[in-house]
Amino acid sequence: MTDQTAVATAPRRTPLADRFGGLRELVLLPVIVLVMIIGSILTPNFFTVNNLVNNVLVTSAVLGVVVIAESMILIAGYFDLSLESTVGLAPMLAAWLVLPAAVGGSGLGLSPWAAFGVMFVASIAIGLFNGFLIAVLRLNAFIVTLAMLIFLRGLTLGISGGQTLSGLPPEFTALGNSYIVGISVQVWIVVVAFVVVALFMRKHPVGRKIYAIGGNEEAAKAAGINTVRITIGLFVLGAMLAALAGLMLTSRIASVTANQGDGMIFTVFAAAVIGGISLDGGRGSMIGAATGVLLLGIIQNILTLTNVPSFWISAIYGLIILAALVFGHFSGRLNLLRSAKLRRA
Repeated sequence: MTDQTAVATAPRRTPLADRFGGLRELVLLPVIVLVMIIGSILTPNFFTVNNLVNNVLVTSAVLGVVVIAESMILIAGYFDLSLESTVGLAPMLAAWLVLPAAVGGSGLGLSPWAAFGVMFVASIAIGLFNGFLIAVLRLNAFIVTLAMLIFLRGLTLGISGGQTLSGLPPEFTALGNSYIVGISVQVWIVVVAFVVVALFMRKHPVGRKIYAIGGNEEAAKAAGINTVRITIGLFVLGAMLAALAGLMLTSRIASVTANQGDGMIFTVFAAAVIGGISLDGGRGSMIGAATGVLLLGIIQNILTLTNVPSFWISAIYGLIILAALVFGHFSGRLNLLRSAKLRRA
């Protein structure tokens, strides 16, 4: 059976199923509205245009780009823990190549644009290596990406000597200082990225093949889908998006720290899971993931405005992940029971 045949023979959804499927993607919207009402009660500064646009959306933009990368990999049935280290290594490598040795750089004096090129080439190499080990050698994705996370973190510390690199050229801060119709260009980047990837996953044949691989990889292989090529491509795309997210973060804070991105992967998983992306693969949507990013951004903003210590924010994220997993478990069982009941009827 060819790829096209496999896609063509995929179960067709009825218009009614499509309608309710779309509603499921927006299941977090009432929760977001409720949290916003609570936020406006707890702090009068929350419900202002300046706070919602320049704090909630801008601070969520970096997280959103990494969530897009992780969500696509999760839908294919894998995951990538090393994305958070790429967020730190990629801009650190670029800054190190540009800055003089007196301020912690390499002294090579590379132009910023050439350094950006090296940064993305390095991210492609990281993705290729991860993808090759997982898709070709069939090594465990958890072990491979955990090892890569540790390796990249050590590499970042080695390059930087454990210090923060600042005094960056204007090219490094352009994404953080640019606005379109009064809204940061970083917000536009993440919005466009979510729309493009959502359309790709839903409409493009490769997007449907990614769902097929996550649903049943052996069946996808039997149907003629090149699972190795698509899996490697996903890890490469994920690493490139993580590098972009790292550059966006560096641009916003006008420096790159030796521990940039550390612990970020937990928030990324939290946003993806509460947005409906299945850790078992094959299920979830980019619209749902976007609502997960927005909800976490709003919660973090409220906790910050109410002076809740940052370590409690991590604890709250952990509880959110557990609650989402429990909800997803019972929701999945309920769907199975409904399907079985419909088959018997």
